[in-house]
Amino acid sequence: MTEFKNKEIEFLNSIEEARISTSHDDIPHVKPVSFVLVDNSIIIATDYETRTFQNLKSNPKVSLAIDIYKSGDHKAIVIQGISKIIENGPEFQKFYKIFYEKFQWVRKDPWKENEAPFLKIIPNNKVSWGINSN
Repeated sequence: MTEFKNKEIEFLNSIEEARISTSHDDIPHVKPVSFVLVDNSIIIATDYETRTFQNLKSNPKVSLAIDIYKSGDHKAIVIQGISKIIENGPEFQKFYKIFYEKFQWVRKDPWKENEAPFLKIIPNNKVSWGINSN
């Protein structure tokens, strides 16, 4: 597993949106998602009906782009990894509590185990730029 450096962790904890890329039948699919960083993994909430979820069921390989674009001061991390689907149990409860506390949209439309899963992205490669390296 690829480890994030301190400045990368600070950067990831300061942002709420990423773009996730999956594929099916050699057709790429990308969309914006909310995320949190937990124990060196990127956690994303999704629904069972989404193209992203369907893609990851058959191909767990995923890429994420997390960035702030400011001309001359672009900061970004691009991550490649493997996705695990978390539908219930202690890990689900841990992620749900974090999402519930962080995101108003979760408090507005709560869900329970096995109603909507989390995606746990375990990074195996990353590249970052514009972020100090310690």
